[in-house]
Formats: sequence, C-alpha cells, structure tokens
Amino acid sequence: MRRKPVVRAGLSALLVLGALTGAGGAFSTAAAASGADAPAAKPAAAPAPSATLVRALGRDLGLTADQARERLGQEAAAMRLEPKAKRAAGTSYGGSWFDTGSGKLVVGVTSAERAASVRATGATTRIVEHSAHALDAAKARLDAKARKQAAPAGVSSWSTDPRAGAVVVRVRQGSEDDAAVRAFLREAKRSASVPVTVEQAPAQAPTTFAAGTVGGDPYYTGNVRCSIGFSVQGGFVTAGHCGQAGGSVSGWDGSYIGNFQGSSFPGNDYAYVSVGSGWWTVPVVLGWGTVPDQLVRGSAEAPIGASICRSGSTTHWHCGTVLAKNETVNYSQGAVYQMTKTSVCAEGGDSGGSFISGDQAQGVTSGGWGNCSSGGETWYQPVNEILSVYGLRLHTA
Repeated sequence: MRRKPVVRAGLSALLVLGALTGAGGAFSTAAAASGADAPAAKPAAAPAPSATLVRALGRDLGLTADQARERLGQEAAAMRLEPKAKRAAGTSYGGSWFDTGSGKLVVGVTSAERAASVRATGATTRIVEHSAHALDAAKARLDAKARKQAAPAGVSSWSTDPRAGAVVVRVRQGSEDDAAVRAFLREAKRSASVPVTVEQAPAQAPTTFAAGTVGGDPYYTGNVRCSIGFSVQGGFVTAGHCGQAGGSVSGWDGSYIGNFQGSSFPGNDYAYVSVGSGWWTVPVVLGWGTVPDQLVRGSAEAPIGASICRSGSTTHWHCGTVLAKNETVNYSQGAVYQMTKTSVCAEGGDSGGSFISGDQAQGVTSGGWGNCSSGGETWYQPVNEILSVYGLRLHTA
C-alpha cells in the first residue's frame, strides 16, 4: 500500500488501503518501514479473543459472551486435532465435523478397529457406512457430468455430507418438477455408489458478489469492485471472477497496485494479484471497527459446524458457521467445484474477501444468495488450494 497517511472511516490509512486493495475485505498493509514483505514468523499461541470479537460472534450466532469464548477455544482445539485424527483413521476415515453440543471434534470411521486409535487422539468417533473417499468419488462423478454438460439451472449445488453419509443435491424451490432437474437426479442416483439425497434450496439462484464501481470504495479492476482475501508473500489472493490474468488492479485512491498473475473462473473461483508500486502486504484481516483487525497466524482448516467470520468491503464483518465442504455451486456462468458453504451473509462487492476462523485463514468469498438484512448463505474457495495451485506462501504473523 502507499505510505501517505490518510484517515478514512475512523481507520488508519494503511488498514483502509489494504482492505481496498483487493478482493476480500482483508488487506495488504504496511509490514515494515522498508516496504518489503516480512518473513512469516513461527505461529505463536493465539491471545484470548477480544471482547468485540466475542460480541460479534454472539450477535451472529446467538451466544452469550461466555459461550462465545468457550466455543472459540473448542474450535481452535478441533482444528489442531483434525489432521492427527484423520491420520489415525487411515482408509476408514469418513469425514469429520465439530459438534456444538459436546464441543468436540467428531470423526466418522468405517472400521470399529480404527475407532480406538482415533479416540486416542482426543477426538470422538461415529461408525459410518461410507468412507470420505467413497463420498468424494461419488460426488466427482457428478462433477464430471457437469463438466461435460451444464447442470440444469434448477439445481443449486451438490456436496458430500459426512454426517449423513450421502451426497446431497440441492434443488431450487419451484424447480422440483422440471424435467431437466428430474433427469439430473435420476442419473445422480443411478451412477452413485452411496446414497444421494435431495434438499430444497431457496428459489433465488446463487450469484457471485462482485459489484460495479462505487466511488471511494475498495479495489477495482475495470468496472468491478471486490475485496482482498489474504496477503501472501508478494501479493494477495482473491476471487477469480473479479478479474482475468494480466488485468490491472487499482486501490481505493485510484493508484496502481499490481496485476492479476493468475485467475480461474468458473471451475474454480480464485486469483492471485501481485503487489508493488509502494503497496505492500501484512498478515491482517480488517475488522472494520466491528472487531479489532485480526492477525493471520496460519491456515488450519475449520471443520463442518465450526464458527467462521467474513470481512468484506461492502458489508464489513459478519459471522456464521461452516455448513458443508466440497460443494459444487451451479452459477449461471458455470459450475465451481470444491467450495465450502457457510451461513454467513454477503453482498455485492464482498467478493474475494476473507473468511477466517479464529486466527486461521479459511478462504476467499465467492458468491451465495440473500443479503445481510434478511440473511443468506455464502460460499468460499478454500485458501489452501489457492496457495498450492500458485505455489504461494501465506503471510502470517
């Protein structure tokens, strides 16, 4: 970001610049006086959550302050535990999720013999019929079909559900009797080796959350405004539908930031933007005055059921829970695969913004339905996939 101090909406210029520079409401701000990217430090123990973060989580999830603090601690423990529990389950791994009642990570296993090994890690277990590999393979067959022939518009999305041991297809309300939808469901059930269940989705089709240019608001490419996702060494990641490779990116003040170095949409929804010309990166997600600006310390994946918050340049800071993973979203522009669905609201201009759980980066905002007045659901592209595809290193505190 540029170094000239400017105050905007009660935030320091550096924070605002970061938030405006890219797709996601998170931002690239000054890391050092030299303007160079600071090396990622070894993750330290996270401090206790701030009172404002606790209030924000309580507002959006209906929790008391004590409940919010307890849940944040439980979810952090579950994120640390999940990789170890998955290794212990081996090929019998049937997926995992956070149980809000017990505050524990639950791991599905197909083998009773493996259950004891998983419990030894500290997780609880549930015997399931189908492994995560079998569920993913069944969903992959649906994805392959959609790549050859677009799914009907009446099909909103589909994903694996480890808790139900099934692939779940969501059909938009009012489209249940469409001939194309019924044919899609017949083929899905015929070709799957696991149960395929159908759920009703809102009549509103899922859409991306880019927006037309609004004077004085964050990050622009062409006539599109988006939000920054997360700082990486040398730039930031954001949503692919916000711009194409080679496209120029400018900040809130109209000054040049960098260019899209890579972009993928549809199929995926991610992009990488380089940062230069006096702008730089920091491991921070903008709290927009609702909560303190949040340090990013890593990218451990939050389980299904965990709380999660989103920062974006239009609706700022909102929280909810992880509803599903490995979901295919059927946008009008084409299907996007391996998305994570949340109960967090979003609106136009929030695209590319940060999804974070505690101090762990989760993904960049893609799209959804609804708004932050009446509610809705939002999908994000997991950040670890983006880092892997482009060979990037997350900028961490």
